[in-house]
Amino acid sequence: MIILLNSTHTKKSALSSLAMIALTLVISACNDNTPISKNVSVHVSEHASEHKVLSIDQVTTKQFPYQEGNNIPAMAYIEHGEVYNHETVIPPQCYTKTDGVNNPCYACHQTNIDDKKRTNKMNDGSLQGEYQFSDLGVTNHWKNLFVDRRPLIKNISDQQIQHWAKQDNYTDFIEKQQKDKNWRGEYTPIKNLAYPEKAFNQQGLAKDGSHWVAFNYKPFPSTFWPTNGSTSDAMIRLPKAFREHNGQYSQDVYFANLALVEMAMKATQHTTLPPVSEKNIGVDLNGDNVLTQRIDIINRQNNYLGDASNIKLAHTLYPQDTEFLHTVRYLGVNDDGTIYNAPRMKEVRYMKKHRFKTVQSLASEYYLEQKEKNSENLPQVKQLGDKGINTGFGWTVNGYIENEQGELRHQYDQELAFCSGCHKTIGSTLDQTFSFPRKVDGVNGWGYQNLASQHDAPNRGETKGEFLTYFERVGGGDEFRQNTEMLTRWFTPDGKVNVEKVQAVNSIYQLIMPSAERALQLNKAYLTIVKEQSYLFGRDAMLSKATNVLETIDEDIQPLSAKHRYQWDLRLDWQKNMNSKAKINTTTLVNNDNRGKRLD
Repeated sequence: MIILLNSTHTKKSALSSLAMIALTLVISACNDNTPISKNVSVHVSEHASEHKVLSIDQVTTKQFPYQEGNNIPAMAYIEHGEVYNHETVIPPQCYTKTDGVNNPCYACHQTNIDDKKRTNKMNDGSLQGEYQFSDLGVTNHWKNLFVDRRPLIKNISDQQIQHWAKQDNYTDFIEKQQKDKNWRGEYTPIKNLAYPEKAFNQQGLAKDGSHWVAFNYKPFPSTFWPTNGSTSDAMIRLPKAFREHNGQYSQDVYFANLALVEMAMKATQHTTLPPVSEKNIGVDLNGDNVLTQRIDIINRQNNYLGDASNIKLAHTLYPQDTEFLHTVRYLGVNDDGTIYNAPRMKEVRYMKKHRFKTVQSLASEYYLEQKEKNSENLPQVKQLGDKGINTGFGWTVNGYIENEQGELRHQYDQELAFCSGCHKTIGSTLDQTFSFPRKVDGVNGWGYQNLASQHDAPNRGETKGEFLTYFERVGGGDEFRQNTEMLTRWFTPDGKVNVEKVQAVNSIYQLIMPSAERALQLNKAYLTIVKEQSYLFGRDAMLSKATNVLETIDEDIQPLSAKHRYQWDLRLDWQKNMNSKAKINTTTLVNNDNRGKRLD
């Protein structure tokens, strides 16, 4: 199924069907006997006996009846088969007010015609600070940005939201998916994924034999900073031939090939890796003309190793059938106020490179995308049912999100179309991905996500730390300049970045983690979105109404001045800015009851 509607059809369809939905809902709401949701009990400890024990549903109620107009709920569009937002590929951040000087756009939109080898040919740097939208796109459909959620969360106690965030909703989801005989999508279980210390060993390898490998990467600015709503992680899995030697599993071959993929994506000539045996692999990997039993440095090779030795490395392109798994989680809050990746997952996201496309083929796809955009045609989203979305660039993208009871479910087509905005045609990505090219270099980057071990490394070609640079270019700690805690922590009263204070931190954990109070508030705000099932209106957990975001685009809006537009590479120079504090091997230890203790 391909969703492709032209502007004329869109306007007529939207007007007629909105009226139908509104009328249906007004009638049905007056006589609605359907229970709102399953009652989710919330435990309050005996030490908090003064608090009344309420269910989550008792403190997050729906509003009835629905009226014609903007109050039509998101699920009504899905239930009636009506597309709410034909420009879902335009994410909420693209409606940010720049005021001519604030530029969060550079992190996504890039033009780099000087790099002749660059496989991303989107060259959309002109979108930095210019609102080049279709007639439909000029209206900001992300209505959740403009909801003040503080009144909605006032009756949710800290104990309730803590209990909610500590629940594992992944294991039941995987088990149900496995038992579903009608399921035609991917099946990618990782045992104990809700509890990373149980799921992965020190090198990031999944303990259950599934061959998923967790890696430690720098979160993309700034949507994926915990201070702006969520924690997250990422795992990679290479296909069978990259894990085997003569038909038998070989961890030596696997980690050597993972290192080669890293070098291909970062365009480097050597890297470190967990110890491997050249004798077992049968190749001199460090160039000393001796097959050594144990090496920890590998040079770039022309071909991959083991049973994948017939496959050549391709510049900034993954091998065919490479898979990624990415979980977006609630903010876990320990008793001492430290933040960790909570067991409960907001989303589980999956990507698989189902087809390898050459540089020439990719260039053709980018050209077609640019042509469609210049013609002001609406975006095409190729829906594959249970299998998710075909991006057209060789990747299949799929995703799961919480239902009203907090159980993970497959995203509806309209919800899943949101993924195309970032994993299809923006100029900054490498082979449509963000996280892996931002992995900590070499052996230190293999292992579960650990922000306390990372310093604020600059991007390639730059000198200042990436996050410090972002603060300066954006004028805040998020795209919307809405995060007041970040403004208070890292900015002076006159709105300037406190550079000395930012550079004095030991790790990026200190830069981008919220306070315990803010973390709990953000969890509560997101829970109201879950209860509304209003993902079509936006997934950002805003506490108050966004004030630096445009609801409609006016042609007379001042564009971003040229001096505030930037060339940028999402990859990092991990060897720069390694001061004595940053070199300290800080780690996050998580014990069996999932209480993280950070060592600085």
